[in-house]
Amino acid sequence: MTELSIHDLQPQLTANRRYWTGWSGAEPDTDLPIYRTDIAHPLLNGVLRVRGRRLDEAIAEARRRLDGSVWAWWVGIDSDEGTAAGLLARGFQQIAAMPIMAIDVRPADVPEVTGPPGLAIHELVRPETLTDYVTTYAGPLGIDPGQVARVVECERDFAYPELVRLAGSLDGKIVGTCTLSLGTEVAALYCIATDPEHRRSGIATALTLAALRLAREAGRTVVTLQASAAGQPVYQRIGFETVGGYALYALPA
Repeated sequence: MTELSIHDLQPQLTANRRYWTGWSGAEPDTDLPIYRTDIAHPLLNGVLRVRGRRLDEAIAEARRRLDGSVWAWWVGIDSDEGTAAGLLARGFQQIAAMPIMAIDVRPADVPEVTGPPGLAIHELVRPETLTDYVTTYAGPLGIDPGQVARVVECERDFAYPELVRLAGSLDGKIVGTCTLSLGTEVAALYCIATDPEHRRSGIATALTLAALRLAREAGRTVVTLQASAAGQPVYQRIGFETVGGYALYALPA
């Protein structure tokens, strides 16, 4: 694998497209990558970039393919210049700003953080445990409980197989999750979540550091993620730096 800098943004955006299109089996590297799961969550249906296309034509295609779903349009540096302003001028509204954060895992050993007493971190390998895994992250990520079965179905049929799902368990119950994607030259983290009853106990930190160690063992030098406002300071304490950002847009209901 090429040794990259955390400030090389394009490979990080490539990793992000690879992950999100994996939910529906869409092609990640087209000029208008569109993915649709029909799960009622704006991150699980959408457009990941537009490049070299007339914006009106791209919007028309997106609306046709995503009609009836809850969806968002991602805008980062891999989109044509002026995309954000063009979307706003056509009635879209910004619904989120997501910092892109990255860490170089080469300089030193990733520290061990064990989390609360009794926390066991393990790789999810049995399909029958996916429901518990999804149920744990669904609430913190804003996924309706009624959609869990569909999310499990998508996770089970994920198009790109290079995922490592790490679960943190206490007394045999999954209380934390972290998905590591190794599908590109940059490793990427998703679904970092903690059961609300166990927040602020170091579980998310322990899972994130475990994922960083696995990424390093897999030969990756850079690990990337998109942070929430609440998560950004947590990742900064681990050593992640903010290196860019996405803006997400949606049409009013």
